[in-house]
Amino acid sequence: MSSSSSPPVSPLRLKLQVLADAAKYDASCASSGSRRTGTADGLGATSRSGICHSYTPDGRCVSLLKILLTNHCIYDCQYCVNRISSDVPRAKFSVEEVVFITMEFYRRNYIEGLFLSSGVIRSPDETMAELAAVAEVLRTREKFNGYIHLKVVPGASKAAIAAAGRWADRLSANIELPTQADLNALAPEKKIADVDATMGEIRRKWLDFRQTLTPLQGGQMGGNGTRVRAAPARERGLEQFGRKDRFAPSGQSTQMIVGATGTSDATILDQSNRLYSTYRLRRVYFSAYSPIPHADSRLPAEAPPLIREHRLYQADWLMRFYGFDVGELTTVEQPNLPLDMDPKLSWALRNRAEFPVDLNKAGKMRLLRVPGLGVRTVQRILQLRKLRKVRLEDLVKLRVSLPKVRPFVLTADHNPDALRIDSAHLPGRIVGPNVQLELFSAAGSAMTGEV
Repeated sequence: MSSSSSPPVSPLRLKLQVLADAAKYDASCASSGSRRTGTADGLGATSRSGICHSYTPDGRCVSLLKILLTNHCIYDCQYCVNRISSDVPRAKFSVEEVVFITMEFYRRNYIEGLFLSSGVIRSPDETMAELAAVAEVLRTREKFNGYIHLKVVPGASKAAIAAAGRWADRLSANIELPTQADLNALAPEKKIADVDATMGEIRRKWLDFRQTLTPLQGGQMGGNGTRVRAAPARERGLEQFGRKDRFAPSGQSTQMIVGATGTSDATILDQSNRLYSTYRLRRVYFSAYSPIPHADSRLPAEAPPLIREHRLYQADWLMRFYGFDVGELTTVEQPNLPLDMDPKLSWALRNRAEFPVDLNKAGKMRLLRVPGLGVRTVQRILQLRKLRKVRLEDLVKLRVSLPKVRPFVLTADHNPDALRIDSAHLPGRIVGPNVQLELFSAAGSAMTGEV
């Protein structure tokens, strides 16, 4: 007689269910920036364009196996579901189990890389030793050339950081909350100074590694007095795994939780800007706080709107690629970014004296400040100007949102909307009453960063 009960779930599968679910709160797992290709006798490869085939909780897509080594943790961070006082089911992988799962998932074409984080077990260095061991076994024994991103525990020693960077493509140390006051309230065992020290060591080791890739800036001097281009790193074999001075060629990133405290967007952007300028991070990721079971009473009962996270990403992009300063995107009176419009449009409406901008005369940086014109569109406008005058019909062909752009620009043809730049009704004409109409444009902006 056949049984209708389901077959028993293997212990390894149970661990995977627990530790994959526990890893979903970390957003800093994007894989862009690595330029290494696979070797002839290895398995897998990674490209500079990144890997995007699996899903995070908010719908973003990456094809990384994203798991924790363990969700046991010695810390009691109140915003974290894996804190020591939490009653969630606990599990821990061995090094061999993570290697086995990674290789099996890769062979089935489920993934192209690994994002491995962990709760802190016993001490930062002991945790880092196991994380680095996973990457080392994958690289040396399994000949795995795919992307590997390892989380670094703030406070880890220089030797532990060096061991992780020797095998990983990217490292990340999470700052988690934007201010020390926030950490004092919700995670008093953690210090931003420890995160700074860890990021500083990663930055120093990365710079040392990059110097080995370019021994003389601009190449060596030839016999006739001209400079000879230095051979690419790959040609010289300098990114071979196992080199003692090899270190995280794709740099470092971090993550900040948004909405767990009342800290304003202005403060969050100030902290983000400081991290970029001090440590040259590849990305600062913003993660909307997700309510957890049995949470501390000081934590909000509901998650902040995801549009706030999106607005922070747009502001981050404006600072990095559009020439905006932190102080231009928020005000003392309004320290939070508006949710009903993107931050560039908000700035433009507060600074109408800067407009309208003549698309046929303005320089690149001024064009980038026009709402609705992104980096790629501005570049196409500059190319078009070499051939003929830019007209409104050209903006249509460039797929620009005319209702958003027209009040802020002058073109070769007549544009009556430019005369309404000082109108009190302008915000309503651009934004409109139904914010949900922003759904698809917001999705596009998230993909391209253009605002």
